[in-house]
Amino acid sequence: MAARLLPVLLAVLLAGLAVLAGAGSAGAHAALTGSDPQQDSVVEQAPKEVSLTFSEQIAVDEDAIRVLDPAGNRVDTEETPRSLGSGGAQYAVKLRAGLPDGTFTVAYQVVSADSHPVAGAFTFSIGAPSETSAAVPDQASGGGAVGALYGIARYLSYAGFTLLVGGAAFVLACWPRGAGVRPMQRLVAFSWVGLTAATLAMLLLRGPYAGSGRLGDVFDLEVLGGVLETKTGAALVSRLLLLAAAALFVAVLFGAYARREDPKERRDLTFGLAIGGTVVAAGLAATWAMSEHASTGLQAGIAMPVDVLHLLAVAAWLGGLTALLVALYRGPAVERAAVRRFSRVAFGSVVVLALTGLYQSWRQVGSWSALTGTSYGQLLLVKIGLVALLVAVAGLSRRWTGRLGEAPGDTGAQGPEGEGASAPNSTEAATDSAPDSGDGERSEVVVATAEASERAEAERPAAGQGAEAEAGAPGAESAATARVPVQADPAREAQLRRQREAASAATRKKRRDGDPERSGLRRSVLLEAGIAVVVLAVTTVLTTTEPGRTEEEAAAGTSAPAAQQQGPVSLTVPFDTGGKDGKGTVLLDVDPGRSGDNALHVYVQDAGKEPLDVPEVKVALTLKAQELGPLAAPLERISEGHWSATGVQIPLAGSWTVAVTVRTSDIDQVTVSKNVRIG
Repeated sequence: MAARLLPVLLAVLLAGLAVLAGAGSAGAHAALTGSDPQQDSVVEQAPKEVSLTFSEQIAVDEDAIRVLDPAGNRVDTEETPRSLGSGGAQYAVKLRAGLPDGTFTVAYQVVSADSHPVAGAFTFSIGAPSETSAAVPDQASGGGAVGALYGIARYLSYAGFTLLVGGAAFVLACWPRGAGVRPMQRLVAFSWVGLTAATLAMLLLRGPYAGSGRLGDVFDLEVLGGVLETKTGAALVSRLLLLAAAALFVAVLFGAYARREDPKERRDLTFGLAIGGTVVAAGLAATWAMSEHASTGLQAGIAMPVDVLHLLAVAAWLGGLTALLVALYRGPAVERAAVRRFSRVAFGSVVVLALTGLYQSWRQVGSWSALTGTSYGQLLLVKIGLVALLVAVAGLSRRWTGRLGEAPGDTGAQGPEGEGASAPNSTEAATDSAPDSGDGERSEVVVATAEASERAEAERPAAGQGAEAEAGAPGAESAATARVPVQADPAREAQLRRQREAASAATRKKRRDGDPERSGLRRSVLLEAGIAVVVLAVTTVLTTTEPGRTEEEAAAGTSAPAAQQQGPVSLTVPFDTGGKDGKGTVLLDVDPGRSGDNALHVYVQDAGKEPLDVPEVKVALTLKAQELGPLAAPLERISEGHWSATGVQIPLAGSWTVAVTVRTSDIDQVTVSKNVRIG
């Protein structure tokens, strides 16, 4: 039966790997929404600093923002960018003095609040554009071999968590007899090993993944030390500590719990394991919630516990499904009561997934256009379709589960072949129908009975030969002599025992696989598990894809009219009227810095940066490209050295010339101008 579905399962697995490989260098979650100077702009004078604004909070280091001159040399001060406020989403670097005219390149590489690297570059020009030889890395942040390895480790960590939590929950809540089944023990133990190894790999790869991209930096202790100071590093270390507690849980589950025979002691241990296991599982899930999507953006305080519930529901359903598949194919016959219990657990998990998934979709997508027009939304639709298919196949599995009660082997009164079943057949029927709680002793008795029957069958010819010897039959002496070495040779006895055990196992497997209801259940669960592999791959890609809401906001910031791109504008204009105390600086702020109503604030300072109360200040704006202006701003004195105007109308976005007139005495006056893009 399984051989027929093997090509289907292989196709599903290949599709899952293709989806994972296609993630490549996924879109980052923080987008550049503005800069000063602006991209491709031409400024008359060299700016003192370059500032970048992102769609969400970012983390930076000393090389996060680099400014290169036309020859490719760094012209920033190479200091760590300073925050300009805005919730950690706006940073600036200072530039060296005396910059020549030409085209300059701004390259940035930062880490968004949800742990994903963001990299890019743009240019601006001083005076006039020029040729530039500045080279920026052509490899996208988070790409290359390091990005591929990090993506694989991320996928394996999700898979390990799902199988570890789901497998343990399946044994504890649905099939306690499975605690003594070797394949089930291997599934959970290997899941723990896989999750631990993947977490260690992510911790070592994190530095190169978010930084240099060089595989050789994996074992650089300085880079690793920097990772440990980040939110992602703290989450990975916390996961490793929780995995140590999970190892103790697994040891108790498959050790003391599996050997416990007293019903009261078993119930008490079950309660303790359930409480401790839930705490550890929730803690492991929280290490993802605290460092990825849920930790930033809208309603982070609600999103993180919702994300924990979502991950636990995924593990209970898909991990439990894999455990059921292992039990059906590799373990002894699973009781119908255990399958039905898992069916109820799976149904509850699907309900939780639907509710938490709906909230997460609204939070990350936000609109119908983002659902269909962004990479995140399209991947989400694929995942929804796969989950719907998974639920449909799960419905088929529930139908097979409902029919298990009609299987003759489950009654315990007759074997799979009907009336008159032999002793081994009756043993198999009893194994199929054995309860799953408090019946460990009964299972051992059944197995012992089967082994005794097999031994009696194997020894029957030897007993006949002994009878012939006693009757004086020809060759009896030689037969007796030949029998003595076999009984005295431990190696021969061990070989015979292994042969009997193999024959017994083959008989049990044949009778188990001959049950049509259980065969149908195995096929449907196998198909469910294959689809689950692809669902997990799509989920992994989603965690490395820019949310639809953020992608739309970033697109609006780059493609919308200029009136909606620029934020508040700040100008610094030096002046010198030529008279006594005639030198100073005018600081001018235009808010919100776009077409329409704006508020103007003018601050006049003397050479010592102290407020300077001058007789008169005027501001006029001209848009030469459209032959608009000059438009005078009606300034009112607010306090010493401070003037403001409200309701200043800027009809169009563009490169405006701001003319500031300062009069320091009756005869000392000067007008200075500066170009700035508004809107």
